[in-house]
Parts: sequence; C-alpha cells; structure tokens
Amino acid sequence: MAVKLKADRREDLTKSATKEARNKGRLPAVLYGKGKEPKTISLDSIELVKTVRDEGRNAIISLDIEGESPVDVMLHEYQMDPIKEELIHADFYIVDMSEEMDVEVSLRLDGEAEGVRDGGVLQQPLYVLQVRAKPREIPEEIAVDISELKVGDSITVADLKTSDTYEVLDDPETTIATILAPDTVEDIEESADENQEPELVGAEEDTDEENK
Repeated sequence: MAVKLKADRREDLTKSATKEARNKGRLPAVLYGKGKEPKTISLDSIELVKTVRDEGRNAIISLDIEGESPVDVMLHEYQMDPIKEELIHADFYIVDMSEEMDVEVSLRLDGEAEGVRDGGVLQQPLYVLQVRAKPREIPEEIAVDISELKVGDSITVADLKTSDTYEVLDDPETTIATILAPDTVEDIEESADENQEPELVGAEEDTDEENK
C-alpha cells in the first residue's frame, strides 16, 4: 500500500518564491513520467524525509495534489544543501504499477563469517544491486548470509538466490563480499604506501642554504 503525502501545485517559479517556500518547510519538486507533462509542485520536507526513512528509498508514494486525482510516484532524485544538510529539491517519477522498472536496492550482509573469526578480514566491494521489478515488488533490501565464508572465500552476484518477483541486473561475476587473509591486507596497505610520492627530506634545508 502506497504512503500518502499531500502536495501543492507550484506556479511561481521565481527564486524569491522558491526561497520563501523552503523557509516555510516546503520542498520544491518536479513530477514527471513517461508521456506526462512535467509539473512543478511542493510538499512538506519533513514528511518526505520521514517517509523515506521509514519506508525506504524505493517506497511507493501516493501524491495527493490539491484539485487533482492522487498519483503513484517514486522519489527519483534529490538535492541536498551541503552546508545545512537539508533537502532543497526533489524529482518524482510517476510509476505504472503494472510495468517493471530498474532501481537500486541496498545489500545487507548477515551473520559473522567463519573466516573473520579465524583472523581474516571482510571486504564488501558492492553495496547496492541494480534490480528490475514491478513497483510493488521491489525489495526494500537484499540480505546475503556470509556466516559460512572462510578465509579466501567470496560471494558473487551469481551466488544470490533467484526470485520470482525481481531480476538482478548486475554482472553475475561481480564480487559482493570476500574474506582476505591478514597478510594479504598487509600487502595491499604496504603497496599503497610504496606508491605515495616520496617526501623531499632535504628540501627545506636546501632552500635555507640558497637564501643565505
């Protein structure tokens, strides 16, 4: 069931009007979709943040725009103020509940790997998966059990359980998690240190000599 949020049409697109809307807690946004004319709207910023926090990034939102029929949407993109760390703009995409769409879904590693208990180091190169599914069948996250991983073992996309409701689009050979031996981690760190630019030890002394 879609989460309901109220929205207003935003007709005045001047900077002063946009600033005033933000000062009142209203988030400027654009609503668009396949074969649809884009609409400029505004909605309560705090309510949107709460919805995404509680329901997830891929939540289906029923936008109730004053004077219009409710429309099902998903949050497509958003912009943050880097200083205030507040939402300043959002894009909503109108979804067709009967059509599949491509989205990003978070990966969660479950369990303590056997290899970690033996002194190995867990590395997770992949944190999100590209998934294709109908809007109501998009998983909030995908869990991966790593408890049986030993030192030297890896889990790839190909190892994930298949699902009847969604399709994973990532390359099957992409590594999700691996357990490295401690000496391998040390070799990687030492290699990184060796590739750093050497410090010019005598540079300051040479400059002082030239200035005398």
